[in-house]
Formats: sequence, C-alpha cells, structure tokens
Amino acid sequence: MPFKKPIAKYIRRFIIITLPLFLALFFAALSASETFAEDLTISFTDGLGLTDQALQIIALITILSLAPSILVMITSFTRVVIVLSLLRTAMGVQTSPPNSVIISLALFLTAFIMAPVFEIAYETGIKPLTEGTMELQEAFENAIIPFKQFMLANVRDKDLRLFLDIAQQELPETPEDVSTITLIPAFMISELRRAFEIGFLIFIPFIVIDMVVASILMSMGMMMLPPVIISLPFKLIFFVLVDGWNLVTGSLVQSFGANLTG
Repeated sequence: MPFKKPIAKYIRRFIIITLPLFLALFFAALSASETFAEDLTISFTDGLGLTDQALQIIALITILSLAPSILVMITSFTRVVIVLSLLRTAMGVQTSPPNSVIISLALFLTAFIMAPVFEIAYETGIKPLTEGTMELQEAFENAIIPFKQFMLANVRDKDLRLFLDIAQQELPETPEDVSTITLIPAFMISELRRAFEIGFLIFIPFIVIDMVVASILMSMGMMMLPPVIISLPFKLIFFVLVDGWNLVTGSLVQSFGANLTG
C-alpha cells in the first residue's frame, strides 16, 4: 500500500523533532530538584474544579502538539539547521550526512544552547502549573519570559522595527514591552540572515578548492572530466585537517554565547 511509507516517514520525523525538546525539559527539571520524581507528578488541588482541570490538561496537550513549530520559531534551531545544511551543500555531498543526521545534530545543539532558557521556563511556569499553585495564564506568561529574553538578545533592531511599523505600533519604552506576536517573526528573519551570513563564509574555502582544481584540469587539457569529482576528496580531507566539525559547531554555539549563562 503506497500510503504507508509517507505516514511512517512523517511519524519518524515528528519523533526526531520533538524528543530532544522533551529530553531537555526533563534534564533541566532533574538538575533543578533532587525530588524530581515527586515534582513530575501533576497534582490538581482540591481547590480546582473539574473544568479547570480539564482546561489544564487540554493546554498541556496543545503545547505538546505544537512543540515542533515552537521549536522552530523561538529557539536557535533555525540558524543551526540552515548552517549545517549549507555546509553539506558547500562540500558537494548532497546525501552525506543524511537529513536525519543533520536534523538530529541540530536538535541536540538546540537543546544544549537553550538548556538555561528551558530550565528557567520550567521553574517559573511549568512547575508551578503542574503543582497547582499557579493559574494557566500566569504560568504561560512566566514561561514565555525567558524565551522573549533570548529572542530579544538575538533579534536585529532593524527587523524588529520593520514588524512594529507593519503593525503600526510605537516603539516600546522597554524591550520587555515588545509583543510576542511581533517579536517572533522579527527573530526568525534575523536568524535566517545570520544563517546565510555564516553559510557564505563556509562556502568561500570550498569555492577556492573548486576553482584551483578546475584550473589545473583545464591546464592539463582534461576539460571533459568534471572538476567536482576531483575536488570532492580534497574538500573532505581539508575539512578533516582543519577539524571542521569542531569549528562549525563551536562557532554556532558561541554565536549564542551571551545566552548560555542565562
């Protein structure tokens, strides 16, 4: 049956995207409390009615279902996955590393970069909500604050002003007054710009290798031999000799370095 493969592929991608985010929240909670097993249980107090309990459950399920979109919108995932994809394109290896490896590496780098943000969001919003000591709206407002701070630290002023002008809003007096609905798209296009800037710098040495190989082949009269075939092993050994994975991943993480300390 032809429809089984796309469904299985979709399920596999969903698991790959959501699992690291849940693991990050898990380890953040584990490091924050020695009595994690007791804190993890969702305890609805006697003061909450059946309707309130149902709303809390629906809200939690909704958050879990929207986790992939949230991951892309308000975390470092966009920049990381685009840079890794451009790196693969620059090297000229279209299928290695495969997409599953690229996405998995991007997800775990995102979990590492965002760990302080996840921990603050859990302590100030998710944990009080699950313990029944905070209302849903207040918990959401507290949990979104560290993500707003992360986005404000990485958004360009020009991009933020663009969406403020489109929405016909005045420039807020303090960064905390910026609405989330305005901040998210500004943050995303800022991340796209930075990812392309990093990708351009990654392309330069590989283009030089291609040009040198093409010039040598032309001088030898071997114009019928595709330069890509000859340049690929030189690109690979160059990337290995300069410890490319260490440089790329280290630079990506350090580009968010101001936020790693919380």
